[in-house]
Amino acid sequence: MSGGVDSSLTAALLIQQGFEVFGVTMWLETDEFNSRSCCSSAEIRDAKIVAAQLGIKHFVADFREIFNAEIENYFVEEYLKGKTPNPCVRCNKKIKFGKLFEFAMEQGADFLATGHYARIVFEDGRFKLKKAVDLKKDQSYVLYNLTPEKLSKIILPLGEFSKTETRELAEKLKLISAHKKDSQEICFVPNDDYKSFIAARADSVDALQPGEIVDTAGKILGYHNGVANYTIGQRKGLGIAAENPLYVVKLDAEKRRVIVGSNAETFSDFLTAENVHWIYQPNLPAHLQCKIRYGPRVANCTVENFGENLRVIFDEPQRAVTAGQSVVFYDGEELLGGAVIKD
Repeated sequence: MSGGVDSSLTAALLIQQGFEVFGVTMWLETDEFNSRSCCSSAEIRDAKIVAAQLGIKHFVADFREIFNAEIENYFVEEYLKGKTPNPCVRCNKKIKFGKLFEFAMEQGADFLATGHYARIVFEDGRFKLKKAVDLKKDQSYVLYNLTPEKLSKIILPLGEFSKTETRELAEKLKLISAHKKDSQEICFVPNDDYKSFIAARADSVDALQPGEIVDTAGKILGYHNGVANYTIGQRKGLGIAAENPLYVVKLDAEKRRVIVGSNAETFSDFLTAENVHWIYQPNLPAHLQCKIRYGPRVANCTVENFGENLRVIFDEPQRAVTAGQSVVFYDGEELLGGAVIKD
C-alpha cells in the first residue's frame, strides 16, 4: 500500500470479495523533501490512514538498504555506462515481487495484491499475464520478470478498470485517497533532476566529464558536459548549431563522446538484447509484437536466438532504440517475456 488511490482501492475491493486483507507499505526513501517519492515516511502515514479507514492491519517493511543497493545504485551505474535504465522494471523484479512478496508470505499471506494495471488469467492450463483493458494505463511492460509460479499467487484487481473508473469507484467508497495525485515513474529522483542525482552519487568518472559532440563520420561539432546527461533520440539541449536538426544517435561513455546525426539515423532495423526472461517461451524464431519502452506503442518483429542473447528484427524501423531499456514481447494481449536492450 503506497497510500495512493490504486493500492487503496485494491484493498477495498478484496475486502468486498471476502478476502482477509492486511496492508504492507515498503519504506524505501529517506528524503523527506522528495514529494514525488511513493515510499517515503509521508506516504507511509497516508497508507496507515487508509488502512485504519478500511479496518485492516498495516505493516511497514523497511527495504531502504536493499532499495539503495539494487535500484538507486543500479540507476546511477547504468547512466555512467552511457545507458538509460528503467528502474521500475528492476524494482518490480527485486523489490515489489521479490522482497515484498517474501515479506507478505512470511506474514501468512496466500496472495500478494497490487494496484498495477495488468491482468492475470488462467487459460489453456496455465497462468497468463495480459495487458490491462485500458491500454493507455497498461503496466504489463514493467512486470515481465514475473514467473508462472508467482503469477499463481498474485492478484491484480485493477486490470479491468480505467484510471477514471478507479477514481470514481474510490470516491463512491469514500476512500480518502480517491483524488490523490499519482506518484511519478522515477519516484526516488527529487524534482525530476536525474542529472543532479547522478552527479551527487558518482565519483569523478568519464561519463560525467566534458567531451566531444561528433557526427556519425567522427567530425567534431562541439562539446558536452558529460555523456550521462544525454539520451538516445534527444534533440534539445545539445548546444550546437547546424543547418539541419541533429539528434543523439549513440553514446560512447569510454571515449566521452556524444554522437549525433539526422532524424533518419535515429531509426534502427534491429536490436540485440541480454538478460532474457520468459514467462512463457515460444518456439524461436517467432513473429511477435514488442515494446521497446514503457507506453502503448507496439511494433511487429521477429525474435530469434543470438547466442545467449536475442536478436529482434523489426518489420518497420523503430526510432531511438535505447541501451538499458527493456524490450518486452507480446502475443496479442499476452506478455510472453522480455530482455534488456544491449545495442
